[in-house]
Amino acid sequence: MSGIDGLLARMGFPAIAEAHMVELGIAAALGVLALAASWVVRRRLGPRLSDWLHGQDFEARGPLTERAGAILGWTAALLVTGISAAAWPWHPYALLLLNILFAFGAAALVRHLLIGVGLGDGAALAAAFVALVILLSRAVGGLELLQERLAGFGFSIGDRNFSLLTVINLLVTVVVLFTLVRLATRLLRRVIKRNDRFDPTQRLLIEKISAVVIVVAAFFVGIDILGIDLTAFAVFSGALGLAIGFGLQKTVGNLIAGIILLMDRSIKPGDVIAVGNSFGWVNKIGVRAVSVITREGKEHLIPNEILMTQEVENWSYSSRSVRVKIAVGVAYDTDLRLAQQLMIEAAKEAKRVLDEPEPVCWITGFGDSSVDHELRFWITDPEAGIGNIKGAVFLSVWDKFQAAGIEIPFPQRDLHLRSVPPAKE
Repeated sequence: MSGIDGLLARMGFPAIAEAHMVELGIAAALGVLALAASWVVRRRLGPRLSDWLHGQDFEARGPLTERAGAILGWTAALLVTGISAAAWPWHPYALLLLNILFAFGAAALVRHLLIGVGLGDGAALAAAFVALVILLSRAVGGLELLQERLAGFGFSIGDRNFSLLTVINLLVTVVVLFTLVRLATRLLRRVIKRNDRFDPTQRLLIEKISAVVIVVAAFFVGIDILGIDLTAFAVFSGALGLAIGFGLQKTVGNLIAGIILLMDRSIKPGDVIAVGNSFGWVNKIGVRAVSVITREGKEHLIPNEILMTQEVENWSYSSRSVRVKIAVGVAYDTDLRLAQQLMIEAAKEAKRVLDEPEPVCWITGFGDSSVDHELRFWITDPEAGIGNIKGAVFLSVWDKFQAAGIEIPFPQRDLHLRSVPPAKE
């Protein structure tokens, strides 16, 4: 026992025999209360918080909203433990118990929070372990000793000293800033979406620019926290310029092209466009490419530079109204005015066809076996498809022609057989 008491004495704790069991029991009860509060908050308030975040379009259903209950629960446990530790001059062993509970709760909170922002299970577990070690070392009074040992493993280059403590400080800073950036961008995205003063394109532009500003600000804050001299980035900036000039010019070009597309609003999310062999509606304008979803459900990722340099058909740039044309032929002995009237009625009866401008039907030519007509009508939702509305109008025209006895001709050929003289012997 004397050896254990000596170790405890070096750590700044009294002998075990001097422990106040009453205070230790009260601290244990407060720890149990903290865990109970965490469980109640997680079970009762967690699902409500997840549903509220989902209703606020806070990244919809995702890792963060799914772990909102656990984050809230461990936060409640930390509040109970931290307030309990600070509210009374505890005996060292009772305070040690509360600090240990606080360390495990903080590690669990770090793990759930980092997984929620998309850091990954492995990285989140490693960060939680580091947080646990740091807080436990602080609880037993060995944090300074731990820092000295970590600082002892390293090497020096010129005036700079690189050690294991430097690496841990760098990783902790990166993780903290990454978490804050992800939370700030998601909160900003939610605020922008709820602002009705901007249209969808302006919201997307503000969101992209704000995200870049947040990342740049986090970078300089991290540089300041780590104490890195900005003059050390002179060589790095030159290398970055060469990399952009030789290898990243397409990436930077696509980034700038995407910002220009959002600023001039020539292409917006929801527009129906045709680029080369791709036809569909714009789902999202990203940093590198524009997502175009076709009627077949295929998603084409078209680089932003292509939309800036090639010809693009935007069916909904200035107006969402699109004229659709279908060709119909009738027999030469048909009452042409009646046929035209029936075709116009068939177009008007389709649900998606606009009443204004009205559908029209014109004769376009006299074919070999039919009088050719073109039925023209307007729709205002091209993203819903063109082929389906054409098919619906064609079927309605067929039904009306059948009821009126109007024939839709098809090419016919007459074969005349002539006698062939017998071959001479």
